[in-house]
Amino acid sequence: MQLKRRGLTSGGSPLILFMCQLIAALDVPLDPKILEGLQQPPTITHQSPKDYIIDPRENIVIQCEAKGKPTPRFSWTRNGTHFDTDKDSRVMMKPNSGTLVIDISTGGKPDAYEGIYQCSARNEHGTAVSNNIVIRQSRSPLWSKEKLQPYIVQEGSSLVLPCRPPVGLPPPIIFWMDNYFQRLPQSNRVSQGLNGDLYFSNLKVEDTRSDYICYARFNHTQTIQQKQPISVKVLSMDAINETFAAFLNDTEFFGDSPVGERRPTFLVPTGQNSSKLVLRGEILKLECIAEGLPTPEIHWMKESGELPIKKTFYENFQKTLKIVAVTEADGGSYRCTAKNHLGLIHHTIKVTVKSAPHWINEPKNLILAPQETGILLCRANGNPKPSITWLMNGIPIENSPDDPSRNIGDDAIVFSDVQKDSSAVYQCNASNEYGYLLSNAFVNVLAVPPRILTAPNHLYQVIISRPALLDCLTFGSPVPKVQWFKDNHASVLDGEPYIVHGNGSLEIHVAQKADSGKYTCVGINELGKAENVVHLEVKESVRIIAQPEYRVVQKAGTVVFECRVKHDPSLELTITWLKDENSLPEDERFVVGKDSLTITDVTEVDEGTYTCIANTSLDKDIARAELTVVDYPDPPSDLELTDEHERSIQLTWTPGEDNNSPIEKFIIEYEDGLHDPDVWHNLTEVPGQKTTAHLKLSPFVWYSFRVISVNKVGRSQPSSPSRQYQTPGAAPDENPIIVKGAGSEPDNFVITWEPLTGIQSNGPGLQYKVSWRQKDVNEEFTTIKVANVSKYIVSATPTFVPYEFYVQTINDFGPGPEPLIHVGHSGEDLPMVAPTNVRVHVENSTLAEVHWDAVPAKSVRGILKGYKIYYWKERSLNKRKRRNTGKSSLMFDKNKTHGKLPGLEPFSHYVLNVRAVNGKGDGPPSPDQHFETPEGVPGAPAFLKVTDPTLDSLTLEWSPPVHRNGILTGYTLRYQAINNTHKLGPLLELVIPANETSWTLKNLNYSTRYKFYFHAQTSKGPGSSLTEEGVTIMDEAMASRQVDIATQGWFIGLMCAIALLILVLLIICFIKRNKGGKYPVKEKEDAHADPEIQPMKEDDGTFGEYRSLESDTEDHKPLKGSRTPSNGTVKKEDSDDSLVDYGEGGEGQFNEDGSFIGQYSGKKEKETAEGNESSEAPSPVNAMNSFV
Repeated sequence: MQLKRRGLTSGGSPLILFMCQLIAALDVPLDPKILEGLQQPPTITHQSPKDYIIDPRENIVIQCEAKGKPTPRFSWTRNGTHFDTDKDSRVMMKPNSGTLVIDISTGGKPDAYEGIYQCSARNEHGTAVSNNIVIRQSRSPLWSKEKLQPYIVQEGSSLVLPCRPPVGLPPPIIFWMDNYFQRLPQSNRVSQGLNGDLYFSNLKVEDTRSDYICYARFNHTQTIQQKQPISVKVLSMDAINETFAAFLNDTEFFGDSPVGERRPTFLVPTGQNSSKLVLRGEILKLECIAEGLPTPEIHWMKESGELPIKKTFYENFQKTLKIVAVTEADGGSYRCTAKNHLGLIHHTIKVTVKSAPHWINEPKNLILAPQETGILLCRANGNPKPSITWLMNGIPIENSPDDPSRNIGDDAIVFSDVQKDSSAVYQCNASNEYGYLLSNAFVNVLAVPPRILTAPNHLYQVIISRPALLDCLTFGSPVPKVQWFKDNHASVLDGEPYIVHGNGSLEIHVAQKADSGKYTCVGINELGKAENVVHLEVKESVRIIAQPEYRVVQKAGTVVFECRVKHDPSLELTITWLKDENSLPEDERFVVGKDSLTITDVTEVDEGTYTCIANTSLDKDIARAELTVVDYPDPPSDLELTDEHERSIQLTWTPGEDNNSPIEKFIIEYEDGLHDPDVWHNLTEVPGQKTTAHLKLSPFVWYSFRVISVNKVGRSQPSSPSRQYQTPGAAPDENPIIVKGAGSEPDNFVITWEPLTGIQSNGPGLQYKVSWRQKDVNEEFTTIKVANVSKYIVSATPTFVPYEFYVQTINDFGPGPEPLIHVGHSGEDLPMVAPTNVRVHVENSTLAEVHWDAVPAKSVRGILKGYKIYYWKERSLNKRKRRNTGKSSLMFDKNKTHGKLPGLEPFSHYVLNVRAVNGKGDGPPSPDQHFETPEGVPGAPAFLKVTDPTLDSLTLEWSPPVHRNGILTGYTLRYQAINNTHKLGPLLELVIPANETSWTLKNLNYSTRYKFYFHAQTSKGPGSSLTEEGVTIMDEAMASRQVDIATQGWFIGLMCAIALLILVLLIICFIKRNKGGKYPVKEKEDAHADPEIQPMKEDDGTFGEYRSLESDTEDHKPLKGSRTPSNGTVKKEDSDDSLVDYGEGGEGQFNEDGSFIGQYSGKKEKETAEGNESSEAPSPVNAMNSFV
């Protein structure tokens, strides 16, 4: 360990105080290599407590251990004089130790060894002494014998049962029990005081017993002493009067009441004021016990301030105020108040806090080099202020030899220019009337060259952005100066980001990857230097990048907690899952994956907090998530019926467990055991916070109830049914609903209703009273009673007349409420007359309008629904033969006397009639009306197809339109060519007579696609068109010739040679272009013997600048739309831009790979005009064709 010291020059007190703050406690490290040959004064390392109470049944062991070099020798004093352990055979000192063992197991008396002991440990460099150890024997005396009189007291009085335990060492623990060793119950009325007495604020008859026993437990001797039982008899007023009646001629002595209610008074403490002394650091207990009736309540307050909340506790039912770790600030006046409804009383306790000495600056060991300066500082505080005395080697310093390097002050000893013989052990004693402190501190003068205590080549691994602390523990005298170096750099590490601490450690506050490397620490003093190398590696932190999240899962479901981790790959990663901070259950349902935890078939016990811990050897990351398991709620229980009435009852139940999903509502169902047994019906719903429902009931029902809980998961099982509750019968509360009256035949009137259910009947003998009469006729209602039906038919009624009627319920208890009177009509009959004056106006070829006159109201014999027009096509005017197409009809509103017929077929003969319609049906038809529709445009031809293609002709065949809609006047054919880019040529038109069904087009271009548009027309105009396409064929001889050439071997070889030449040309052009030059074609023409290669420009004989290879590639792509027939012939592409323009004789074609075959002609003007100028090479195929 590195030594810490500061130099001190002589000066005044302020300088001494300043230096005191700089001197730190030093010690010699216990490293054997360091200790070997290193001298050190003794230091006490372990000793028995100052106040040592011994168990008389065991040997006495007085501890005293010390270290030093040479090994210390030990001696003892007893009561201030030397204690010769060799003269007492029962006393033994442990080897290499100062601990005394006094054997009393063979008959020794422990009290003979009571006294004050002190241990001394000495070697040639000084003497250390222990505290004064006071040895006292533990005592547990018996209770003094006493005759206890029973207590006979009046009910309501107060009482104190004294304990008065024997004085023991240490004091015993007091408690009250009965003969059965059961603790007596205590309350705010009955409680035990701090002195052990049992206090009754007021007595009750039940306090009578004969076994109030006080026990004293002595912990050191593990014994319990028992006081004689105390008997208490509490007399009620009746018992007291009976006792005195015999002596006072039956006169009541005390009256009928117990001791009356009274204001509080204090049983302890007495008076209005008291005081309490407490020492600093101890526990303060203040007690106030009051009597009174009713039992008073106790409250506490501090008059001079607030009670310290964190240190204040209340015991013994608020009767004891406890403040722990008392400080001077806890002194002052405390007030306790006893209060009942009759009044209150106060008591003030003045608390004085005194203090045994406690350290402010305890002396620390000094290790100094010769001629160095140091200071021993001894400061203590207490109340009263402690006195400071110094000793050297256990002798008062004033009796010690003089040392010129030592300057003694009140609370400090300053050393300057120390020498080797200045080594000694100094004792500082701080004492007042409440105790003392004794501290040993040695001054050790050493001359030692630096030594490095940190292990060499130690590897430090830290997490990036965290502090790195590299140790360099040194030892030497004088204290070595420590310097740090990184890698092989000669500069000292000092300043940001490095901090060199006083103990030599190097700290990098925020370590980064660049800080990794080799670090060298060097310790230097005037006697030499030492160095050590350590290594630092900065690692990436472990981070949970996908944390588990809160999950709510239904019971028996599956839940997955994710935990994906990022970490330094050089560190081993361990992922641990915990449940509620404990290991996961040993259950196959828990499956731990690489990045997740999966729990299947979840149960209630799986609820809790799940923790994912990602660990490396350097750090860890933690993430937690809660799992809540929800389920259907448990069914309610304990159904109870209360507040029973004829028409209502109260139902109460106990909810079942909600299984972590709050109950949203309760569904109350009932069973009618009389009318509908074993069938449950919904009665009502109540919110989930309620457990009571006031239910409205119907008469004459045998009710049983059950309750169902509902939460977000779903419905619980129904509860067990309640007991059955039968309501008495009553007259019906309601009449049937949905009462209707209407005739089903012309001579009847049918009355229907919705019958009442069993629960609506309110009693036995349910019947329906059905009454009716014709409206606006002065007659009484006709009435009939029926049962178990929902319909009654009144017969022999006039046709369609109004009736008044009603239906009323009746049971054995009487009729229901007065019913509503309804109005209905008897049965309808078909209308008697047809509409007249029917007229038809044809508006166009598909639409006609019909007019008619309304029928008389009396002839309808019911409710007029409207007018229906029946119409049908009798024949087409194109054909003489009649063809019935089926009747159609349209319905028109009863207020209408006209309507339109859409969707008619042109050029057709139609027939129609009109009828009146009521609820019974259609009336008689009006006379048939005939009308014809004019011509219209025809429909599309039935079909159109192209047949018989030749080199220059195509034949079209068709069929006339199915719907001619008039007399056909002819057909119109329009057509146009389509080139290979799908551009359309000029549109040509041809008119064809109506009697034709085919037509041949001649003088067409070969191998050309044509598009045809074909329609028929009448005098009203053209109809819809049909479209079709067709292609003329190519010359078979020419195609055969080209195919033959293409299959010759010499042709294939020539093609390959030309392709190679073109490739060479392209490479040369590319090189030239990269050099910025131009490629003169003329020069190359002279070098080639092939006559087919022609210059592209006649003006200057050059190609100009070549384009990039990419654009060249684009220009040489096959022409769009090129294709090869499967038979090997090449057809001319559909294009209005003839390929003849690209070569002589019209022989330009496309070969099988889609490339253009044709030689370039001299038609420069046409190429320029049509934009067909090309940069492609001349075609070798056409060149070959010229030789054929």
